[in-house]
Amino acid sequence: MATQNGSAAGKAPAYNGAAYPITDHTFDVVVVGAGGAGLRATVGCSQAGLRTACISKVFPTRSHTVAAQGGISAALSNMHQDDWRWHMYDTVKGSDWLGDQDCIEYLCRNAPEAVYELEHWGVPFSRTEDGRIYQRPFGGMTTDFGKGTAQRTCAAADRTGHAILHTLYGQALRNNTEFFIEYFAIDLIMNSEGRCCGVVCLKLDDGTIHRFRANLVILATGGYGRAYFSATSAHTCTGDGNAMVLRAGLPLQDMEFVQFHPTGIYGSGCLITEGARGEGGYVTNGNGERFMERYAPSAKDLASRDVVSRAMTIEIREGRGVGKNKDHIYLHLDHLDPKILHERLPGISESARIFAGVDVTKEPIPILPTVHYNMGGIATNYHGEVLTKKNGDPDYVVPGLMALGEAACVSVHGANRLGSNSLIDLVVFGRAAGLRAAELVKPGEKQADLPKDSADLSLSRLDRFRYAKGSTPTAQLRHKMQMTMQNNCAVFRTGQILEEGSRLINEVWSAMPDLHVTDRSLIWNSDLVETMEFDNLIIQAVVTMDSAVSRTESRGAHAREDYPDRDDKNWMKHTLAWIDDEKKRVNLDSRPVHTYTMTNDIQYIEPKARVY
Repeated sequence: MATQNGSAAGKAPAYNGAAYPITDHTFDVVVVGAGGAGLRATVGCSQAGLRTACISKVFPTRSHTVAAQGGISAALSNMHQDDWRWHMYDTVKGSDWLGDQDCIEYLCRNAPEAVYELEHWGVPFSRTEDGRIYQRPFGGMTTDFGKGTAQRTCAAADRTGHAILHTLYGQALRNNTEFFIEYFAIDLIMNSEGRCCGVVCLKLDDGTIHRFRANLVILATGGYGRAYFSATSAHTCTGDGNAMVLRAGLPLQDMEFVQFHPTGIYGSGCLITEGARGEGGYVTNGNGERFMERYAPSAKDLASRDVVSRAMTIEIREGRGVGKNKDHIYLHLDHLDPKILHERLPGISESARIFAGVDVTKEPIPILPTVHYNMGGIATNYHGEVLTKKNGDPDYVVPGLMALGEAACVSVHGANRLGSNSLIDLVVFGRAAGLRAAELVKPGEKQADLPKDSADLSLSRLDRFRYAKGSTPTAQLRHKMQMTMQNNCAVFRTGQILEEGSRLINEVWSAMPDLHVTDRSLIWNSDLVETMEFDNLIIQAVVTMDSAVSRTESRGAHAREDYPDRDDKNWMKHTLAWIDDEKKRVNLDSRPVHTYTMTNDIQYIEPKARVY
C-alpha cells in the first residue's frame, strides 16, 4: 500500500489474529477538529506557509460550532460606548475569579480585531440601520464595570456559528489546507522525551488506519457533553482530544465545572439561544411570576447562566414549576413583535415549532436547564500551548502539542462561561495558535522518523474493543454513565450525592473489561466506533465527578449545598486530574490561578462577591 508521501506503508504487529496495515502521512502541522477553533488555526498555519492537515470526524460544516446561535462578543461600541476593559471585568466576574487574568486580557483585547477579520472574510452579520454590525445584550455583559447593560454580542440573526463556520471553511480551502474528512483520531503519538510527534487515526468510510507525523499537533476536538443524558451537544461531542491527552499521561484542568444552559427545550434538550432573552424574552414559573427579579434584581433574566439555571431549579424544587408534573419553566417571546422574531430569531422559532410544537408568537416555550458547555479541558496558555505540572513548574509547556476551543481550558471561562464568549474564544485563540505555530515550526523542516511501534498502543486498544466478548452491551454501560452524571453531578451538588456518584461512575469504569461488542466493523456508526467514543467519555466522566467531590466550595457552575460559599483562601486554584487506567484511579493536584495581567494597561481585578 502506498502512502500519501510516497513511502511504503508499514505494518503494525498482528493483534488477536488481525493485521492492521498503516498508511503514513507527514505534515508540518496537524489540526484535529474542524470547528471554529480548528479551522481558524488551520487558516493561520496555512497562511504562514506551513503544510497543514485538518482531520475531522465529521464534514467540517457539520462541526458543532454550526449550532452556536446567539453571537460572538467583542467591545465594538456599535450600539453604545464600550471598552475591552469592561468586557474583561465581566469575564473575570463571570468566571467567579477562577479565570487566568492574563489570558482573559488577551481574549478581550484582541476580540474586536478578530470580529472585524471575520467580517472582512465574509461573515454576514446582522446590521444596524447605519450599516454597522448589530450587537445584542447577553447575560453578564455590562458597561462601566457593572453599572449598565452592554450590547456587546455581534449576531448573524440566531445562526452566528453557522455563518462563522462556513466562512472559515471557505478560507481554509482558499489557503490550500488538506482535509482528511471522516477520520476518527484514536491517540497521540508521544516520544520518550514527552514530545507530541503525531496522531493515529481510523478512516471511518473504509476502516483503514492512518498515522500522521507532524512537528505540531493542535487539538480542537470540542467538548464532552454526551457524558450526560440530556445535553445540547451533538452526539459526536465525545471529547476525543481530552481523552487522548489523559491516555498520554497528561492532566485535564477544572473538569468539575460543567455549564447547564437555562433554556434547553423541555424533553429534547435542543438549545434556545440566550439571544432570545437578549431580545426581550423572559422566564416565568407556574404562578405566571417573573421570578428572576428575586434572584438577580439588577440583571434579572440576563443574569449569568449558572445563576438563571439554579434559580429555575429552585423554583421547580419548591413546587412552582409548570406543566402536568410541574417539572419545567416557561420562556416567553409571545409579547415580542413578530417582525423582530422573524428577523433576529428565525432559527429558534423553527426549533420551538419542531421540538416543542410551539408557535412562539402565541405561546411560551417549555424549557429546562440542560448540559451545554465544558469549562474544563486541556490546560493551555494564551498561545494555545498545552501545559502540565512538571519538576515543580505548574506551567510547563508540552512540546509539539496545542489545544483550542471547548477541548481546551485556557482558562478564560474559569468556573462559568458568559454567553457569546465561546465563539470569540475560538477565533482569538485559533488565531493565536496560528501565530505561535509560525514561530515554532519552519515549513518543510525535517522530522525524525516515527518508531515502528508508535501505533501499537492505539491498535491494541482498538483490538481489545473489537474483540470484546463480555456480557454488557456498550449502550447499557453508556446509559448508566449518562444517568449517573445527570443525577449526581448536576446543577446542585452535595458531598453525599457526589460520593455516591463517584462510586457509581467508578463502577461503570471498572466494568469496561466486561463490554460486549457486536458490530466490529471499523466504519461509521458501528458498535465498535461507539465503544471507542464511550471509552473516551467514561474517563472524562470519572475525572469530572472526582474533581467535583474534591472541591469543597461553591464557585460558578460548581454549586455545593453543603459548602454554599466561595472559598478563595483554599480553593482559588485550578484542579488538575490524571488517570491511571490500569488501576482505575484518578489522581488530583492543582496549579495556581494567574493573578496577573498580560500588560500594564489594566490592573488585576480583585475578587469580590459575585452578584447580578
